[in-house]
Amino acid sequence: MKKILLLGSGELGKEFVISVKRLGEYVVACDSYAGAPAMQVADECEVFNMLDGDALEQIVQKHRPDIIVPEIEAIRTERLYDFEQKGIQVVPSARAVNFTMNRKAIRDLATKELGLKTARYFYARSLDELREAASKIGFPCVVKPLMSSSGKGQSLVKSADELEHAWEYGCNGSRGDIKELIIEEFIRFDSEITLLTVTQKNGPTLFCPPIEHVQKGGDYRESFQPAHINPAHLKEAQIMADKVTRALTGAGIWGVEFFLSHENGVYFSELSPRPHDTGMVTLAGTQNLNEFELHCRAVLGLPIPRVKLERMGASAVILSSIASQERPNYRGMEEVTKEEDTYLRIFGKPTTRVNRRMGVVLCYAPVNSDMNALRDKTKLLASKVKVY
Repeated sequence: MKKILLLGSGELGKEFVISVKRLGEYVVACDSYAGAPAMQVADECEVFNMLDGDALEQIVQKHRPDIIVPEIEAIRTERLYDFEQKGIQVVPSARAVNFTMNRKAIRDLATKELGLKTARYFYARSLDELREAASKIGFPCVVKPLMSSSGKGQSLVKSADELEHAWEYGCNGSRGDIKELIIEEFIRFDSEITLLTVTQKNGPTLFCPPIEHVQKGGDYRESFQPAHINPAHLKEAQIMADKVTRALTGAGIWGVEFFLSHENGVYFSELSPRPHDTGMVTLAGTQNLNEFELHCRAVLGLPIPRVKLERMGASAVILSSIASQERPNYRGMEEVTKEEDTYLRIFGKPTTRVNRRMGVVLCYAPVNSDMNALRDKTKLLASKVKVY
């Protein structure tokens, strides 16, 4: 039996814990607040500020895990190198986590070292630097914190008059203590995809069928699998994903995001070294192994012979329209559960805020069904579940 220290205990962490518990492992779930989703299914839990390196060290010394699995960005990631040197497995690797938790590191690796095609970009440590960068890139442009998640702090800037607000919003939305933003060229893309990529300790790199997703304000709202894309573009994305994951090293699942343009091909966008929110669609049974089961096997060094498509699927998020420190209730769930070929997942978050992701509806259909109809069904059902 392995002892796993999970750093971050949201809905993705919860599904990962369920997967590893099915294989008999022991999990200590950590987060900055009590009652987080993954804590509800773990063996033990710890509440502390993971940006506090000394506190993180104390937790590692207390539990002496075999494996550390980071699930969020707000971690004192440089300490992971020390843990790795002491023989603790860091997932996918300390190098991978440090690079991908910071948009500056991963973008420079992708562009300058690996030669991947990305949007033009600059960095800004002040409003004046942001204005200077915008004058070079032009409008519209995208402004993001170097460290953030779920679209926090991200702006689509359409004119110079909006830059001051974008600077303040970006700094306020930044996770950790880095006050630096990245400003990117706005790519006029036709679609966005997540290519779930699995690296193994003793096996080949595997690719899941591509997942197309729709974002609003930088945050995922729906995803569906498989995305129907040009085979040449898919091959190009797979080559890029293989290059970047190989450079970062380690075993686990990676959510590699791309912009697709019919005219200009594939652009590398971002990378997460862990299960991806858009990959929750795999909980609809679209694959022989969902993304959490794949991550679990890769982390434990268990063989994964292949990933294959079983059926089509779509996911749509359930958002809260209220803010409350009380445990939320839900109405309209019966509207979802009475439908065939449908799953409902409520994450179990103990509090809520406006537009917080509280659950997901998943629908599936045989391969070669009408994907647009499946998406419409899923979004309609998700809209029927209300948080109160």
